[in-house]
Amino acid sequence: MVDPSRASNKNYTITKATAEDVPIIQSMVEAAYSKYIERIGKRPAPMDEDYYQIIHTQNVLVLKDKNNLVVGSIVLEFDPASNSMKVNNLVVHPSAQGHGYGRVMMNCAEDVARSQNCVAVTLYTNVKMYENLGVYLKMGFSETERKNQDGFDRVFFRKDL
Repeated sequence: MVDPSRASNKNYTITKATAEDVPIIQSMVEAAYSKYIERIGKRPAPMDEDYYQIIHTQNVLVLKDKNNLVVGSIVLEFDPASNSMKVNNLVVHPSAQGHGYGRVMMNCAEDVARSQNCVAVTLYTNVKMYENLGVYLKMGFSETERKNQDGFDRVFFRKDL
């Protein structure tokens, strides 16, 4: 499912998350998303997800650095309606940001999508997380729509494969 040549190298490895990874995933999400609470006016949706449940219903991967510490996570879900792989959450611990780990995990998402014959990768972010808007455009995504969903103003993106 994951291309081994892109899923590991001397600086990182990507593996399927297990129940023992859930506390660190939750800790990363809290650390990375808490800065948005005041801006959005409430906790971002990923902060209140049940990751114990998600690891059984979606494809959750963790990225470990060269010291075998989990520094990132990505949640993927196949969307049969659009034949795309949805990135439901991508998080890098704030202390590990700026090292290209987000791009590594997005490349992995694209590899997973291709392995399942998907035609695209899709995702959304909160409109008030404006830092992400430019990041996704730089990664080759195109904005497809903006709408309020589940009480959040979201910006949707798509990258054709």
